[in-house]
Amino acid sequence: MRINLKNAVKIFFPNPSLEMVYFEAVANAMDANASLIEIFINIDSLSKTETYTIEIVDNGDGFTDKNFEKFSKLLEIEEKGHKGVGRLVFLNYFEEVYVNSIYQDQKRVFTLSNTFDGDNILSKGHGILKRTSLLFKNYVKNKINSYDYVKPEAIKKALMEHFYPQLYQYKVNAKELRISIELKTNNPNPQYNFYPDVKEINVSQIPDLKLTSFKSEEIDLYENLDLYYSVEQREGAISTTITALSVDGRTIPVDVISKGGIPQGYEIIFLLYSNLFAGKVNISRQELDMDDAELKVIKRIFGEKIIEILDIKIPSIKTINEVTTKSLENRYPHLNGLFESNSVGLVDRNQSLEIAQRRFFQEQKEVLDAVSLTDEVYEKSLQLSARILTEYILYRNIVIEKLKKVDKENNEDEIHNLIVPKRSTLSKSNFHNDLFTNNAWLLDDKYMSYKTILSERHMSEVLSHLVISDEDSVDQELEKSNKRPDITIIFSNNPDQVEKVDVVIVELKKLGLGLAKREEVTSQLRQRARKLLQYFPDKIQRIWFYGIVDIDDEFKVSLLEDKYVELFSCGTVFYKEQSIITDLDKRTEIPVGLYVLSFEAFLRDAEVRNSTFLNLLKEELKGSDKSA
Repeated sequence: MRINLKNAVKIFFPNPSLEMVYFEAVANAMDANASLIEIFINIDSLSKTETYTIEIVDNGDGFTDKNFEKFSKLLEIEEKGHKGVGRLVFLNYFEEVYVNSIYQDQKRVFTLSNTFDGDNILSKGHGILKRTSLLFKNYVKNKINSYDYVKPEAIKKALMEHFYPQLYQYKVNAKELRISIELKTNNPNPQYNFYPDVKEINVSQIPDLKLTSFKSEEIDLYENLDLYYSVEQREGAISTTITALSVDGRTIPVDVISKGGIPQGYEIIFLLYSNLFAGKVNISRQELDMDDAELKVIKRIFGEKIIEILDIKIPSIKTINEVTTKSLENRYPHLNGLFESNSVGLVDRNQSLEIAQRRFFQEQKEVLDAVSLTDEVYEKSLQLSARILTEYILYRNIVIEKLKKVDKENNEDEIHNLIVPKRSTLSKSNFHNDLFTNNAWLLDDKYMSYKTILSERHMSEVLSHLVISDEDSVDQELEKSNKRPDITIIFSNNPDQVEKVDVVIVELKKLGLGLAKREEVTSQLRQRARKLLQYFPDKIQRIWFYGIVDIDDEFKVSLLEDKYVELFSCGTVFYKEQSIITDLDKRTEIPVGLYVLSFEAFLRDAEVRNSTFLNLLKEELKGSDKSA
């Protein structure tokens, strides 16, 4: 029965890496007892794929009658760990592979292609040296995806990683093997370190490995796990890391140490051996054939053993990780307890943050999806609430830090928009959507319990929010007025019923103004008071007036002359009870309180309140993590 090789390639190797061409050819040469393997790569440039050829020459046993028969029969295998399909990967990248094999004074020549059916030419060999050459021609892809597939340095690294168990066994058994990789090109590219080059692997020069054996009841009660490892620091060396399972003499990489997880200058090798892994690879021998749960346990146990060794061999990793973790906890305290606590190698800051955020989301999902409020769900919901609140307080810190950078070069609009966006109207019904744009808490946290916030809206619109019955009307003069309080906050305990409201009026002035412009803030506050107090006490029961302005000694004198008194604050705050005349004929006077505070007081008082909340929440989350 003949097999359609073209279809077989697609079935067994649907998406192979170009490296597999080298892997399979080298594996075959090693199986044939070669002690010398030479890889010759020719290419004009990476864009000229039609010039790309590979020749792989070895001094192994060659294509004897027995070996050729085995090669010609797909899926027929004699040894455990061999799948019998590896050579198909050649045809995934090249139309033809010209094979010229000299052995036992005989020479066998044939061409492997999609139409190969066992045809070959057998003739008398010349000389006594064994030599088998595989010449790969007519590259079939549109492009070569990476320089690494043709650069000797990268190919050497890939071969070392892939064959390390076999290479090390060669060293232990004092068996010779040398693999050379040579690149010839007419168009070097220094930008990508692409130039003619030769690299070599010599098993006699690879590092000695130490061995530690252990058992794991989670995997198997009786079988040993043998961990071979090497941790070497070499001055000027590029950091290299191999963490892999040894399966059927091949290295199957497993991601235990993240990219960049080892300090510069270290060469790290960790190979885990066990009879439990025998045969547990897919048909292409490139991926593990294990279920996710089994692989997860193996990776965790593997990682724990690596951590033990690295703590001794590279103690700086533990120190650096402690600093990184502390930095993450300080920057993102709402995620404390969710950061990766058993990272293998150096903690990747971004990856650790991403993992913690995923865990945070998962906690939210578990609480929200819970069908009943068990004690466990209740405790988790309390901790989750603390995390969410901490996240919000951290956002407040960002706003405060941004306001700290405000100076006289910033105009009033920039300050205004950081508190509440100009020309906006915020409603209690949309509180959650407005949470990260409304920063009225900067003035006082109690002002977050608003009914309505109006930012630079006409005075007529402000008064319309105080009109409750159809009989009420707004002064026609105000309808035509351009007067706009900077910020107006209206409070109501029950907005569904007719009742009186509390009102807060805020006026802002940019930094760096002259005295006359700053003194305007008190005049503006009184003007707003006269208009609003016409509705006192029928519609308004309480009212507060705030002026936020740059206060220096000159302005202090002005405020003291006007009988303002200074109040306790982290900055400068003045207060005065001012009588406001609302009816000239009746000379009706209503006392109101006017606050004038410096931008510094406005900001630093908010910062102190916020940091108090944040410190309490941090301690709560630390306590929860310890109890867990």
